[in-house]
Amino acid sequence: MGRIKALLVGIDDYPASVASALGGCANDIAEARRLLTDLAGERADVTVLSNAEATVDAVTDTVLRHLGSAGPGDTALLWFSGHGTQEAAGGGDLLIEATGLNQALVCVDGPLLDKRLGALLDRVAAGGAQVTAVLDCCHSGGATREAELTARYAPPRPGWDLAEREVRGPGGPPRHVLLAASRLDEPSYEGWFEGRRHGAFTHALVGAVRAAGPGATCRELLAAAAARVQRAGSTQHPVLFPDLPGGTADRPLLGGAPRTAGPHLLRYGADGWEVDCGAVHGLREGGAEARGTTFTALEEGPGRGALRALEVSAARTLVVPVDWEPEPERVHPVALSEVALPPASVAVDGSAEDVRLLSAELGPLVRLVDGPEKALGLHFRVRVRDGRTQVLRRDGTRFTADLPLRGPVDAGRVAVCLAHLARWHQVRDLAPRPSLLDGLVELEITPWGSDEPLRPDASGEIVCAYGSGLRPPWVSIRLHNRSADRTLWCVLLDLTDTYASSSVLFPGHFVGPGRTGHALDGEPVQLSLPASRAVAPGAEARDWLKLIVSDRELNTLPFKLPAWDTVAGPRDLGPVLGAGGRWTAVTVPLRTLVPRRDTPTGVSGPGG
Repeated sequence: MGRIKALLVGIDDYPASVASALGGCANDIAEARRLLTDLAGERADVTVLSNAEATVDAVTDTVLRHLGSAGPGDTALLWFSGHGTQEAAGGGDLLIEATGLNQALVCVDGPLLDKRLGALLDRVAAGGAQVTAVLDCCHSGGATREAELTARYAPPRPGWDLAEREVRGPGGPPRHVLLAASRLDEPSYEGWFEGRRHGAFTHALVGAVRAAGPGATCRELLAAAAARVQRAGSTQHPVLFPDLPGGTADRPLLGGAPRTAGPHLLRYGADGWEVDCGAVHGLREGGAEARGTTFTALEEGPGRGALRALEVSAARTLVVPVDWEPEPERVHPVALSEVALPPASVAVDGSAEDVRLLSAELGPLVRLVDGPEKALGLHFRVRVRDGRTQVLRRDGTRFTADLPLRGPVDAGRVAVCLAHLARWHQVRDLAPRPSLLDGLVELEITPWGSDEPLRPDASGEIVCAYGSGLRPPWVSIRLHNRSADRTLWCVLLDLTDTYASSSVLFPGHFVGPGRTGHALDGEPVQLSLPASRAVAPGAEARDWLKLIVSDRELNTLPFKLPAWDTVAGPRDLGPVLGAGGRWTAVTVPLRTLVPRRDTPTGVSGPGG
């Protein structure tokens, strides 16, 4: 096991000229230190900065010097407990601050911009260490108080400059993972817990780590801590960022190999047992519609069993365990095992043995039917001849290349293919009920360097053509929140014609009222053909951009699918190389083509 380089920062005694005093930050840091000692022992090399020691320069220097000494196989952990602040963003900051606000930690002598801290942590991660930041402070814009809870928020003072300057990391997505006490538009609180003042988030997170043990991932710990915060009566919503699967979010807090993230998590929340899967993920919303939907625990061990759905809402499903008792202080990875109304059906044209093999392997998203008269909305025709399987549409065209079918292993592969296709179509075709959020966020695609939006053609598609010299087209993609008073959470999915789904363009952020979210933080989005398709006249590729809007964060793991056609290779719309309860959704078809000589060209790369 590698070393753990930890920097714990706690500030209660703020000068009156900077912020109001707090009472639980020293206790937070002491508890975090005890946790590190208990779990890591001599592997933990801990530096503490408290009160007057925790200046901007001291925190910056210690991050670079102490955490920066962590190398491959090591873990670097920053734990900050104190005030946070924010002010209106401007200029280039608005490309990456879709809330319209810049946030900062408040050190004892002033603000440390969160983007600067992120760049410092990414510089540490560039040395090969796993880097995690736990921030128990406000990221919202209003100092509010409750009867027994104090907001950890400091209004910005005259002379504080929260604008981005030389704040640049190694480039690309964040290399560290953040466990934050609250959303960007919320306060976080401290109060009395078991006779001592603590941050609500720190108290919940430390308890979650102790209950789960050192092997739990950051994703699992954040979910467990958020449930504890809810049960304690706080209105804040802890956040994990980025939540990309297979990254630091799926590593243990104190280091270790990444684990494959389960698609869903079961936790004990304020309303009882709940799974982070709901109507936005494809389930039918309501109580009666939930009957027959079940989940199954993925953990090994005695007593693990099923969960029966009671009610489906936008982002979660209330469930009841069947013949087992999950541990309320932990989260449990679960998978969907049965759906009351599957989105797809399949009819098998083959021998009785072929039918038996496939029916034994089908998952919850695909139902076996006898013929087309019993087909559901999405219907597969599986034709088996001479040990080869064709997966066909209703019109007889092929979904994919042929697959072998000579035994149970091959049957399992065909079943996985059907489930993959069913899930891809389910995401693409998500159609919510009428919602108060309908029309509040506008998806706009413009040629790079232009402010004139592209419009769909007669077939409803936006067409982007290669330019002269076979230059791939570049575009800007923006998400405009037209609401006057709602901060809305948005994720933009790119569904490709190789049956992949990715959120790389806009992974999931809040966009403030009247503000704009920029795909790839304002960098150009390059459209291109898959590597397996020759860039020749008439060649084309299709994408469906799926904008999902909600009044709260959503579990995005179920939206992510790799390309099924592995011969084509991965293809997502990407950067130019070198450069709550309510929800709604919008789908924009996009076609990238290499024009024929007699076809007018559309948007293209620079100079085209």
